[in-house]
Amino acid sequence: MSNGELHIGVYVDAENVRYNGGYAMRYDVLRRFAAREDQARLLRLNTYMAVDGERMKSDREYRDGIRSYQQAVRDLGWKIIEKPVRWFVDDEGNRVSKANADLDLAVDVMLQSERLDQLLLVTGDGDFLQVVRALQNKGCRVEVLAFRNVSRELQHEADAFYSGYLVPGLLPTRGDMRVPWGEMGSRIRGICIRWDAERGFGFIRFLTGVSARLWVTDTRHEDSPYESAFVHISDLPRELDTDDLPSRDIILEFDIEPSETEKGGFIARRCTVVNRYDGRSGGMNKTSDKPPLTREEEVLEEDSASVEGPLEAEAAL
Repeated sequence: MSNGELHIGVYVDAENVRYNGGYAMRYDVLRRFAAREDQARLLRLNTYMAVDGERMKSDREYRDGIRSYQQAVRDLGWKIIEKPVRWFVDDEGNRVSKANADLDLAVDVMLQSERLDQLLLVTGDGDFLQVVRALQNKGCRVEVLAFRNVSRELQHEADAFYSGYLVPGLLPTRGDMRVPWGEMGSRIRGICIRWDAERGFGFIRFLTGVSARLWVTDTRHEDSPYESAFVHISDLPRELDTDDLPSRDIILEFDIEPSETEKGGFIARRCTVVNRYDGRSGGMNKTSDKPPLTREEEVLEEDSASVEGPLEAEAAL
């Protein structure tokens, strides 16, 4: 820390994120989340994106879409490191592509960490486990943010793990996007922190906004950035075994409505399970992950997004 500033670096394994639930992640929200601490100064904002060089030469629409998207990300202050897609023929004769940014990202992180106090790695790849340990041994705080298929060892080794599903606005929900996260009628995500099996109800905790006080998880505290919503068993998926509740590993998406009995209170309705970090699949919404958008569809979404910033969907190949 220099002159009271907290120097932070953010490193996004874009391909890992895109293929594991984060294809519509917003880079503007991610930047605000990384800079949530008081006196935070973002020194590095790196994202490692795959680009198909062969297609860039032959497909003008693809090339123009990629360049337009990358410029939108650069406008938000990010440095883009391109990783070329390499094509191989597998044992069955199928042509397959691969673009692994692990080595480039790891080298950059280790070299640039000399001037950093804290790093946010946006990946769920367990191959970064040793990198996390090395950074911690150098005195850096290392946080990890990811969506699906996250290495359990990586979660536990990091100084903090954040599910990208729970960060307000980072990833679109299936509700009305015109209603801001946390307002009545919005569709948001949270975790069940309390469950009464005998009476068939519990409470879901959710984050109301990006805050430096994420550690104040008790919703009764005035400075807590969290709220809780009552949930009845009838609003949970039938496939979800309630014996698994409460759980911080089960990410629930739900509509919030006003409580009829508590002034200012919330009720969670029409819950679905969007992810589980415990390795189980009970209650999972099989339709929760639509296929990645095409490059053209992403550009259209960026153009139609609100004035607060373009929708930062990861570049599809």
